[in-house]
Amino acid sequence: MTGPAAAPADPFFSVPRTVAPTSEGPVELPILYSRTRYINAFFLVARARVEAALDVAGARQLRPACEWRGRALVGLACFEYQETSIGPYNEVGLAVAVVPPGVRPRARHWLELMSGGDGPRREVGFYVLHLPVSTAAACAAGREIWGLPKFVTPIVYRRAGDGVAITLTDPAHANDDAHAIFALTGTLGASLPAPAPGLVLYSQNHGQWLRTVVNVRGAGRIYSGRGLRLRLGASTHPMAGTLRDLGLSDARPSFVLDTDRFQSRLNGGRPLA
Repeated sequence: MTGPAAAPADPFFSVPRTVAPTSEGPVELPILYSRTRYINAFFLVARARVEAALDVAGARQLRPACEWRGRALVGLACFEYQETSIGPYNEVGLAVAVVPPGVRPRARHWLELMSGGDGPRREVGFYVLHLPVSTAAACAAGREIWGLPKFVTPIVYRRAGDGVAITLTDPAHANDDAHAIFALTGTLGASLPAPAPGLVLYSQNHGQWLRTVVNVRGAGRIYSGRGLRLRLGASTHPMAGTLRDLGLSDARPSFVLDTDRFQSRLNGGRPLA
């Protein structure tokens, strides 16, 4: 399955590509994302809760990074991919900021997280706990190429002015808002300019740990999260359970990144030494 891709003349997207087979058809790597809107809501969660979530996910080897006063950083990233090389789709990622085995969390990992750097010496990355998407093609690619915990469900992404209304549907209750996994709603308010932070993903596929670099570009804004609230529905989906276990029911983000000018390249993963 293919969709609109960036113009070949753009050096950011003019990179060598390979083909990976999936159950939904071949996928060219890196996947190219030429037009994206996203809101990334960050929460500071008690370290013990974050460690428990990593343990349940089978990722106890990783250590929570970017801590502040006994709390570790958890991101809820909501994407509207409008133009990509595998077609348009929406996505929500619940992820923990981590460092790989053998690396001790340090204060400089906050700077790494917020920088645009994506070089081999970058240590801090994200481990994804849940990754719902709105299309089967995106789901198959994520699960089969990177081992990411994707599932397919409708995702409503609404942004108008300062207003935010994002709803993640429970796939077992497609038309029942009361049983939604969550709704992130509110207003953003005052902000400051912010760069698009670089991104590294850690995942497991067929028993092998992978480190995946996502090359990014595009400026955005950083906001206080006081104007947004994360409300959980009556869903019994595992993602809803993880959000409750993290203590995020009725929570407000610590800070929020928002942009409608995001572009990226999702590369194939490399084995983690």
